[in-house]
Amino acid sequence: MAFDTFDEGISLGGVRSKTEIRTLICYMFDKVNSPMKKDTVITALLQKGLANYFESSSCFDDLVKNNNLELVDEEKKLFFITDAGKMISTQLEDTLALTVKEKACECTLALLEQERIEKENLVTITKTDNGYNVNCTISGGDMDLLSFNLYVPDISMARIVRKNFHKNPQLFYNVSVAMLSRNKQAVNDALKELNSRL
Repeated sequence: MAFDTFDEGISLGGVRSKTEIRTLICYMFDKVNSPMKKDTVITALLQKGLANYFESSSCFDDLVKNNNLELVDEEKKLFFITDAGKMISTQLEDTLALTVKEKACECTLALLEQERIEKENLVTITKTDNGYNVNCTISGGDMDLLSFNLYVPDISMARIVRKNFHKNPQLFYNVSVAMLSRNKQAVNDALKELNSRL
């Protein structure tokens, strides 16, 4: 297959033709089977060095224009694959290397999970006279399990708190409950898990 894309930022084994990029995007939608934002798909391709940003964005737009992908939620900017897109995925997926397909889907699923975590566990940053208040809320689905407010001196620290909280809000909850309940076994278990992630 002829290479007809820029290869800036593409890792060894990445896709270097527009047909391959369009096929890979359809394959990702087909296998993940969930509406996704354009940014999520492009980020997945970039994080694994599978395709160039500008080519990926252009190929995504081509798929929308050709009715292979359709906008299913305008407010959230979510797209989903059409029957025509599924046909591309099914008929052409064998043209893609197995490692490329695995990396793309693995990264996409991880990004979707992170989006879910951030949506369900809200963080708001509010400027005050002396710095910033960071309010973090851990959701249990239909109710809040824990909410706390933390003062930090500047916006960069506020963003670090938000980022680290979103990495694993459940772990923060487990550690907090273990410490407050003074359950030695729960404290030990929570600290071991915390230690393994630091």
